[in-house]
Order: sequence, then C-alpha cells, then structure tokens
Amino acid sequence: MFPNVLEVARKLIRERVQVGETVVDATMGNGNDTLFLAQLVQEEGKVIAFDIQPQAIEKTRERLEREGLANRVEMKLTSHEEIDKLEIRAAAIMFNLGYLPGGDKEITTQASSTIQAIQSGLRVLRPGGIMTVMIYWGHSAGETEKEAVEAFCHELSQLDYLVLKYQYINQQNQAPFLLAIERRGQ
Repeated sequence: MFPNVLEVARKLIRERVQVGETVVDATMGNGNDTLFLAQLVQEEGKVIAFDIQPQAIEKTRERLEREGLANRVEMKLTSHEEIDKLEIRAAAIMFNLGYLPGGDKEITTQASSTIQAIQSGLRVLRPGGIMTVMIYWGHSAGETEKEAVEAFCHELSQLDYLVLKYQYINQQNQAPFLLAIERRGQ
C-alpha cells in the first residue's frame, strides 16, 4: 500500500533534518508533530511550536512531559504568522491545516493567515530545508484555504523552491493531501 500523507511528510522531514537543528511546528494541535519533531532533533535540537488555542498548548505540554521531552520545545500561544519574528534558521516547518481534533470545529486555520504564515516560514527556512503543509479541507473554510495555498505554491519561483503535491485522487470526502516545499540552495 502507498504510505498515507502524514507518513510521507514525516519521511521527507527525516531525510533532511539533522540532530541538533531547529524545527517548527506551525500548528501544534494535540502535539503529534511536536512530539515527532522533538524526537527527531534529540536533546541537542529545538522545536518551536505555535497555536492560538490554550487547549492545544496544554495537551501538547502534558504529552511532552509524559515523554520527557518538554525541555526541547518552546511553545508559543500566538499565530503561526509570527514565525519570522524568531531569529532562527529552521530545517523543517510542519503545518496541519484545519481545526484542532477534539476541539471547537468553528476555530479553523484561514486562507489569509495561512498564506502569511507560509511566507513567514519560508523566510526562516534554511537552504535544503523543507516545509510540509497537510491540507485538511473538509471543513467550512477548507476549500477556500486549499485553493489559496495551492495558488500561492504555484507562484513560488522554481529557482528557489521545489513544490511537491502528494494526493490520492480517487478518494471521497475531501481526503487530506500534502504539499511539500523544499528550499533550494546550499
């Protein structure tokens, strides 16, 4: 069987991130990607995770403490649009668009702020680094966000970025898909 979209995102990140690097979880949610990234960069590395919902911060903090990895993660209760305010060079940035699983489905990522966040993230992504954007578009703002993100990615210069789309095309119910953006250069 083909790997699911999240497995592909994680594989692409594992291939590019080295122990000790700085990485970003742009949409913390329940902490799944935050935990994955913290394990990947190990003790020498750092994860910076963003979410606008206190519930996401609390769930992620509890999960990281259970795993003994809380010291590797800096959690920010703010919009992912603020990524470029950090003075970092990120090896990887992960986005999971949509809403917080188990949370209020009316609070979703939005096209305008997501585009700003992607732009912000690309400014801090190191050459050879990767940004993964999981597009969950089966919610009220999802179609608009999906179209905006895809249009933005189509306009990225191929001299500076490679953009991959990984999607099952024969699925019903707006199956999620992956966009991966690799920053070219050394």
